[in-house]
Formats: sequence, C-alpha cells, structure tokens
Amino acid sequence: MKKNKLFVLLAFAVFGATFYACSDDFLEAPAQGALDAGTLANEAGADAAIISAYSLLDGWAESWGVVSSPWPASGSNWIWGSVMSDDAHKGSEAGDQGQTEELELFQWAPGNTYFNDRFIILYEGIARANAAIALVKSVEGIDANKKALLEGEGRFLRAHYHFDAWKMWKNVPFYTEDDTDFRKANTEDIVPRIQADFEAAVASLPAVQSQVGRVTKGAAQAYLGKLHLYNQNFAAAKSSLDAVVNSGNYALNPCFHDIFSSGLENGPEMVFSIQASVNDGTSEGQNGNFGDRLNFPHGGSPFGCCGFHQPTQNLVNAHRVDDNGLPLFTSFNETDVDENYTGPLDPRLDWTVGRDGIPFLNIGVHDPSWIRARSFQGPYSPKKFSYDNLSESQQAGGWVSTQLSPINMPIIRYADVLLMLAEAEVELGNLERARELTNMVRGRAAGCAQGADGNSSSISEGAAYGNYAVATYDDAWTDAGAARDAVRYERRLELALEGHRFFDLRRWGIAAEVMNKYIAEEQPKRPYLNNSAGYQSPKNDLFPIPTQQIQLSRVDGVEMIQQNPGF
Repeated sequence: MKKNKLFVLLAFAVFGATFYACSDDFLEAPAQGALDAGTLANEAGADAAIISAYSLLDGWAESWGVVSSPWPASGSNWIWGSVMSDDAHKGSEAGDQGQTEELELFQWAPGNTYFNDRFIILYEGIARANAAIALVKSVEGIDANKKALLEGEGRFLRAHYHFDAWKMWKNVPFYTEDDTDFRKANTEDIVPRIQADFEAAVASLPAVQSQVGRVTKGAAQAYLGKLHLYNQNFAAAKSSLDAVVNSGNYALNPCFHDIFSSGLENGPEMVFSIQASVNDGTSEGQNGNFGDRLNFPHGGSPFGCCGFHQPTQNLVNAHRVDDNGLPLFTSFNETDVDENYTGPLDPRLDWTVGRDGIPFLNIGVHDPSWIRARSFQGPYSPKKFSYDNLSESQQAGGWVSTQLSPINMPIIRYADVLLMLAEAEVELGNLERARELTNMVRGRAAGCAQGADGNSSSISEGAAYGNYAVATYDDAWTDAGAARDAVRYERRLELALEGHRFFDLRRWGIAAEVMNKYIAEEQPKRPYLNNSAGYQSPKNDLFPIPTQQIQLSRVDGVEMIQQNPGF
C-alpha cells in the first residue's frame, strides 16, 4: 500500500443531492446516507467534503447504481480520448461492451448510455465540489489561510469537472454553490467561469501541499494554460505554462516509464493525477483504477482479463523512426511493425504497447494467448498503466483480483506541460523555444528502454527486443508548419493511451482528416471498421448530449438543455 497520499474513497456522501436523477424528487430530498451540513460544520468536516470531491476524479460510482457502467465514467478518458482516436481499438471481442463499439465506429446516438454515464459522473463531481465550497464558506472558526486553501481546492475541482464536460459537449450548464434549481439552460459560454475558478485556485493554492495528491498552484497554472490553449489564446497559455516551468517545482523523471511505476509515480513530473491504491481497506478495490480494470491482457496472461483498450497498428507504426532517430511524419504507416520488422523504433513503444515475444514489464513475455480475439482488433495489449508487481497489486474481494492497479493516472504531467507550451510557442512564432521544449521530452525518451528482464535499461542494452533509436531535433526550426507537425507528433508518442489524442485532434481541427485516413488504412487489417460511419464534421466535432439529461431539464414542459447540432 502506498503511504502519505490522498485517499479519496469515502463510505458516504457529504452533499445533499445528486444533480440528475430519475425524477424531480432529488431537488428536495437529501441523498440517502448523506451527512447534513450541521454534522460537518467544522474544519475536519470541511476537509472531508473536499476529499469527497476528489473521489470522483477516477469516475468510480458503481455502488450507487446511478450509472450503467463504470468504464465510460473513468477519469482516464480511455474510451473518449483513446478508443475514439487512431491510438486504440475497443478491444476484446465483437459485441462485448457494444456501446463502446458504437462509439468507435462513429455510430453515435444520444441514447447511448455511455454518454449519460459520463455526464452523470462529471456533474456528480461538480455537485460535490459545490457542496464542499458552500460548507467551507459557512464554517466558522477555520483559520483564514486554511479556509482559502480549501476553497481553492474546491474551485479547482469544480473547474476540472466542468472543463471535462465542456471538452465533451461544449454546450453544457455551469453550476455554482449558490444554485438551487439544476434545470439550467446550456446556452451560456462557460469558459469564462472555468477560467475564473482556475485563476482563483492559482491565487489561493500553495506551491507544495503537505499531503500527496492534493492540487497545488502549479496544477492550477497548468490547467489554466490548458484551458487557454484549447481556446487558442496562445499568449495567455504561454504565460500560465511558463509559470509552471519557471517555478522550478517540476522536472521530467529520468526514465519515461518512471511515472507509470508504483514507486516513482508521485515524483517531480506529476502535476495533477488520479491517486490509486489497492489493499487499502476497500471491499472491491474501489481505489484501484476501477474504471480501467478491463484494460489488461486477457486469456493466458497472468492478468486473466479482459483485453480492452488494444493499441492500433497505426499507433505502433507511429513509433518508427529514420536512421537518425527522428519520426517518419508522413510515411510511418507505409510499413507495419510486426515480428519481422527490424528497422529503428522509438523506445517508448515497448513501454506503451505489449507485443508478442517481448517482455511485458516483469510479468512475463507477451504471447498470442494473451489476446482475446486476435482477428478482431489485433495483436497488441495496453501496457503503460499495467503494474509490474503482481503480488503487490492483487486486491482481495471483487471479481478478478489481478485487474486492479495502484498506478496513478496522470491528468496533467510535466511532459504534457512542456509540449503544451511548445505548441503555444509555435503559434506565437517562437520556433526555437518550441524546439528546445520538444527536445527536452525527446531527450528524456532517449534515456532508457525496456530491457530483457522487463525493467529499465539503456537503449543499447534493450536492443535484444528492438532496434531502439531516438534523437533530438538539432537543426534550427524555421518553418512554422513543420514545427507544428513535430510538436503534435511528439504529443502523440509521449501521451499515447493517456486519453488526450481524440480531444487534441478535434481542437486542432484535423480530426476528420486524420481519422478518416486512419480508418481507410486500418480497414484491411481490422475488417470490423468497414462498419464505421467515419468522422463527419461538424456533426462529430461535439458529442451528443444524453437524451435523458435533456428530458430531465424540462421546466413546465420546456427542455432547458438543447441538443448539439447534428443529433
């Protein structure tokens, strides 16, 4: 069990109502098992309320019976950011978790329960954050600095959940602690409100927290920069992200894999994350990345289940490099990396993807028997968030003990900050600064590879399993288009399977181009993609708002929430 970290699972709710339920009664009745404000009206209670808001970061809420499935609710965004993109397939076999299959094939419908599950969890997180903010404001006797800190954490978390909802649907309502009727219209641009919350968090949060996992000033600055980047306010993004870099509080871990190992995940690279643990007293491993528990090798593997989130051939091929160790931006997918491929590869491939004949960390050698339906969605397994110690990670109780993981899920890590800043610098014309930042990430990638025993080694020592090569960009960047391509490509390699890719493609305005090319090239290898409707812009530029939420927003028969265009 990890020590000195923020444990986020509470056995009770500390707020009065869930935002959306099956009837209007929730507007008056307190949630079952909730504690009222009088019971919590002290510093410890206020802190517990804030922790309750943290607890929704992982999206786990199966015990409530409120969502149909924990998978789309997962805070890692593995379905929405990876499976929806050219990075990953749904995995498993045909028909298993059919809602995800529909999403991957762009057969989107507002009635797909996965949209509703994600909506419910995000607004549950908002409800908890608002309840915590209201409680903090109402409690007397708390030191002013402590009160400001707790309110700053609450506003950061409220902004995070609203940002994720905005990133999914754009046209969503914003709620504060003062709202009493939650049937609000979705016509307001909520970005200024999200920005105000992050700015308030920057002003009140410390650079370092005494408890690992709690948000800091740097996390708020990084997220503010991300918000500005999504809205193409590059100068403001640069200002916020520069503050993170110049703070001196963050650095890249020496090895790419460090941040995905249970001993080093809270090192200098972690800016804001979902803290995970197992064997911590919970009944079914609810803190063990429950919403990602399908994403391990299946069949004959030591994990035993379930074969989801399988990397694509396209992602594997994207790790091909030229003889100088630089990416093949336009030609990477002309040759498949398979068992006969001997060309040079970026070493991050074998930290990210499980390939046959190559050690899967120190769990064993990846084998065809580890794949559930090889002819359906390919031969690869997700690897980045798989733990490397079976005995430490097994959790008593639940359904398959080896499916739970203590590996933290980064929401923002320092490499992400560097690449977001590099992106802003490109758009502002500061190409050499963008090159410098990108080279920091690539230089770290050159620092280690997976060795024969599955542990970290030098690139040369790892050569038994891959002709590894990665180099920095040593020629000056003088062309903005080429620089832009290089930074975007680096984001894909560095952040693969971390839930960013699809959202990046959409905000860059290239999702239709990239996804339709990917589908066309991948179809001969994965025939199920013949059923794909393809990316249609502007329809697929936003997700459909769940039908149930539109129905529940009615006031006097009028739907306050309006559906997104195209649905």
